[in-house]
Amino acid sequence: MAYNKFNAFVADICNKVHNLGSDQLKIALTNSAPVATNSVLANITEISYTNLSTRNIVTTSSTQSSGTYKLILTNLTLTASGAVGPFRYIVVYNSTASGGPLIAWTDYGASISLQNGDTFTVNFDQTNGLFSET
Repeated sequence: MAYNKFNAFVADICNKVHNLGSDQLKIALTNSAPVATNSVLANITEISYTNLSTRNIVTTSSTQSSGTYKLILTNLTLTASGAVGPFRYIVVYNSTASGGPLIAWTDYGASISLQNGDTFTVNFDQTNGLFSET
């Protein structure tokens, strides 16, 4: 799944907002399209998470090799314990940094709703990472 980075993310990296190797990254779910100029979690209209398992993402690796940085994240399986959604967009943000600075989002192309016992897996690219920067 291709992710789109938020414009502010580039400046946030340069201004030491993120420590992608140790900060807790999380997903937000929304049915309203994010835009590249969104910068913090408050800019996103989130769905209710009352009936949803943890949205915390596990970082597999945060490494640099020959001047190229890559962030690899573990796939995240969400489990519903009741009705969840609808949502269409998955937003990755930093829940450790103040204000929940946004990193990237993806569009699943159609709204998704979960019922009790349903699961939904957020797949992250295990080879190229959420992003790769030179």
